[in-house]
Amino acid sequence: MTQESFEYAGKALEVPPLLTNGPLEAALSDAEVSSDVSEFTQVPLTDASELTENAASTETETPALAVEPKTSGWDIAHSSYADGSVLELSIVGYNRGGLLVDLGDVRGFAPVSQLIDFPRRSTEEERMAEMAHYVGKTLRLKVIEFDRQHNRLILSERIAKLPVSRGEHLLNSIKPGQSLTGTIRNVTDFGAFVDLGGVEGLIHVSEMAWQRVNHPSDVCAAGQHVKVYVIDVNREQRRIGLSLKRLAPDPWALAVQHYKPGDIVAAVITNVVSFGAFARLPEGIEGLIHTSELAEGNFLHPRDVVHEGDTVNVRVINIDPSRQRIGLTLRLTDVPRIPTSAPLAGPPENDEAYWNSLASS
Repeated sequence: MTQESFEYAGKALEVPPLLTNGPLEAALSDAEVSSDVSEFTQVPLTDASELTENAASTETETPALAVEPKTSGWDIAHSSYADGSVLELSIVGYNRGGLLVDLGDVRGFAPVSQLIDFPRRSTEEERMAEMAHYVGKTLRLKVIEFDRQHNRLILSERIAKLPVSRGEHLLNSIKPGQSLTGTIRNVTDFGAFVDLGGVEGLIHVSEMAWQRVNHPSDVCAAGQHVKVYVIDVNREQRRIGLSLKRLAPDPWALAVQHYKPGDIVAAVITNVVSFGAFARLPEGIEGLIHTSELAEGNFLHPRDVVHEGDTVNVRVINIDPSRQRIGLTLRLTDVPRIPTSAPLAGPPENDEAYWNSLASS
């Protein structure tokens, strides 16, 4: 029967064709694998069909993290290495240093020192016989070394059996879209850190409220219990993005239902800048009253017309919920304005700068 070659450490080893499926990559530990090619032990051809049947039945009984043919073994290993998940993998071979592990198009290596309850045999023959018993079995393993550039993929049964800390377990269980409760631990200029019971997440200032937030301390304080929405989870960097505002209805969606151009509504001036004033509507959203819409006649600065905290009646000019913008005017009737002189210089209506100042101020 024709044999195919398996390259390891620059030497060609004989591998039964039933154990290969196209080009095959192997990642073995140089420290624990003998350089003597004659000591490499192959799976007997008579056992290959039994191995395949055992592996297939195991995958059927254990649906977790099964290796699919079209999924790269390196991708599966990287995912396990990043999030600490346990893989259930078949053993397809061995040598004096440990076991060969099947990940589809990649072979990983589980050193003897990383196996649980491996008996300490007094002779080499007994040691090799014990490892032969692993072939065809499925082990629960965790990736402990991942280096694709140097073709190293090392797995451990011992580490997979270690008790998982409460924080690690919580981090692995948190998913985007969940609503969780936690305690504010620290408030900074850019947001607030929340203790979720063993791991911390961050509420960025932009996720604290739908309206403009001058400082995170205006919204929350250390020791405060909060309910948060999970935006994203980066398990590799142990970062969790949280939001307060996404648990509340989007006021911009409500604004489209409540207002239309021409409506007159009471608003509170929240910020006065050189090109106009921002006014907050009852729903909490803020719109811009451009300097050209503040008053008739001449004035040196918008503060000559309005001040922060003033309650004014404004007329809605336009609404753009997709860009979170609403244009307002203090002129309550739509009468063409005849300027007596040139208006104060300010950004044109299509200039992004003055709209962006709402978020950056």
